[in-house]
Amino acid sequence: MRDFLNFNTFITQDVLIFFYYIGAIFVPIFFFFFQNYLVKHISFIAKLDTKIKSFYHTFTPKQKLLFWILFTLLFLFMELFWRMMFEAMIGYFDMHEYLYQLSHKPL
Repeated sequence: MRDFLNFNTFITQDVLIFFYYIGAIFVPIFFFFFQNYLVKHISFIAKLDTKIKSFYHTFTPKQKLLFWILFTLLFLFMELFWRMMFEAMIGYFDMHEYLYQLSHKPL
């Protein structure tokens, strides 16, 4: 407990994993289900939504298919980047913990 209170032991791995899942799963689901609410209540999102819809309707069917393929790939790459960012942070804190344990071992 003393190491925890002196910030010698971190709680970050469990907390980082918790926030990873919030960002990877709950945030996209939240935006999917509340997109209509956001469009109706936030003016700049409403303007952006109108412009994107008018631009999307100018696409040919082939361009629409390409758009959805690119959108899906972009989403998957963002999820991959999110995962790699959290893995790097967890790895950093694991290295810190390991080096701290090595430096405080009795000789």
